[in-house]
Amino acid sequence: MMESSLIKEENVAFIDIGTNSIRLLVVRLNPNGSITVLTIQKEVARLGEGVFSQEELSGEAIGRGVTICKQFVDLGLAYGVREFVAVATSATREAKNADQFLEMLLREANLDVRVVSGKEEARLIYRGVVSGLDIGTQRALFIDIGGGSTELSVGSQHDYITLESMKLGAIRVTNQFFRSGEEGSVSWKKYSRIQQYVRNVIVQPLSRIRKVPYSRVIGSSGTIQNLAEIASRLYPASSTPSRLRFDDLGHTIERLCSMTLEERRKVPGINPERADIIIGGAVILESVMEELGIAGIEISPHGLREGLLMEYLSRIPGFPHAEKISSRKRSVVQLGRSCRIDESHALTIVALSARLFDSAREAGLHSYTEKERTLLLYAAYLHDIGNFISFLDHHIHSAYIIRHADLVGFDVQEVGIMGEIARYHRKKFPRKKDHSFSLFDPVVQEQIRILSLFLRMAEHLDRTHAGRITDACLSKDQNGHVILDLEARGDCILEVWGVRSESHTIRKVFGSGFEVIVTEGAGDPLRGELPD
Repeated sequence: MMESSLIKEENVAFIDIGTNSIRLLVVRLNPNGSITVLTIQKEVARLGEGVFSQEELSGEAIGRGVTICKQFVDLGLAYGVREFVAVATSATREAKNADQFLEMLLREANLDVRVVSGKEEARLIYRGVVSGLDIGTQRALFIDIGGGSTELSVGSQHDYITLESMKLGAIRVTNQFFRSGEEGSVSWKKYSRIQQYVRNVIVQPLSRIRKVPYSRVIGSSGTIQNLAEIASRLYPASSTPSRLRFDDLGHTIERLCSMTLEERRKVPGINPERADIIIGGAVILESVMEELGIAGIEISPHGLREGLLMEYLSRIPGFPHAEKISSRKRSVVQLGRSCRIDESHALTIVALSARLFDSAREAGLHSYTEKERTLLLYAAYLHDIGNFISFLDHHIHSAYIIRHADLVGFDVQEVGIMGEIARYHRKKFPRKKDHSFSLFDPVVQEQIRILSLFLRMAEHLDRTHAGRITDACLSKDQNGHVILDLEARGDCILEVWGVRSESHTIRKVFGSGFEVIVTEGAGDPLRGELPD
């Protein structure tokens, strides 16, 4: 299990100076290895207006960019930020007068900005997007459509395999094919001409992407998110804000092309500020999906800005982000530490829960798999986070926090099960009349009963937080009674008394009597490890 280093509390700001928008993320790095998001901001700057034809940032665009960055720096300083990490992408790296912009940022906003290459941009986007996913052993294709460039990458949970950056973006395509002030509908002939141009640009990068197998496709950036939002409003039966079907994208594009700019601004789900460039971005996404035979794409809210954060955290020993662990495990640890849990006790409960689960399975008391075991251990680690609100009824608070914490890599039912396991680690055992418990089907209800019983027993076995129980093993005797064999260091009368108080519940769950046998042991205190 990760040990957090003793670092000083620090506030850091991350600024992504893109072709269309400038984004800010301010976080607090906590001494226990967790992070707290203080603010997230975005302002449309349109740095890329004209830059790809004139090869220069306009005076107006530079002025907008400097003004926004100065506001973001001032906001960061108000939050106590002492370090700013800022990068600029496509529009700045291609402008001949980029030095003028960078010098003004340094002089007027006191902001030192690093201009990143296309492949470095793709790498940072990959890091940001994958930080919010649980890919496991799978590989995924990541697609990000910016204002001036489109980045593709293929990678697993911890490493990328290939990176591609193409000079295609929503603003670049719009400026190339639409005159200034052009506000009418878009003919199919014109759209086909744009699409042919895009296909010519993407042909070589996609030929390299095809050589790398992947099983999931994930899209990021404002353009893709907005297209998914529009499609989910137009075709709610098949697309959602978090998943966009290729067929629905095509129908959405047809609708958008048939409208004037003013009509597009009123389309349900659209960001009005993107109405003039949405078709330029849509043609890129449709072409990439069609050429690669992609039927649907998952949508991520993360991107380069979060990649900067992950890059920064990965260099700090002790932060969960510095280690190659799953995003599920990272998000659970982050939540626990953010709520200032007693991590030593939590890991003891994880170890005891694992021993009870494993030995009970060997004894034939249940037949659950590693999937259920993992949910039990994550719930065991988080079982006391409700203390962050109040010790009184903290089991209820724990369940509420787990359900509403946006844990990464879990589906809705898994989060609900973990919340219920934590909910029932003390006080009353699950009852059919309990509202949240009653929402699960009977098979899952039985699973929650058994898993929460293991957690209840584990909690009793470390009720003094002294780590006196060095091993716990469940078995059945020849009469079918459940036997709990304990090894203990010193006096464990409170632990034994506590676990014996569950005799009625154990009989109710397993239909048999219950006996506790204690032997003196000299082992080390139990300390568990969360699964990946």
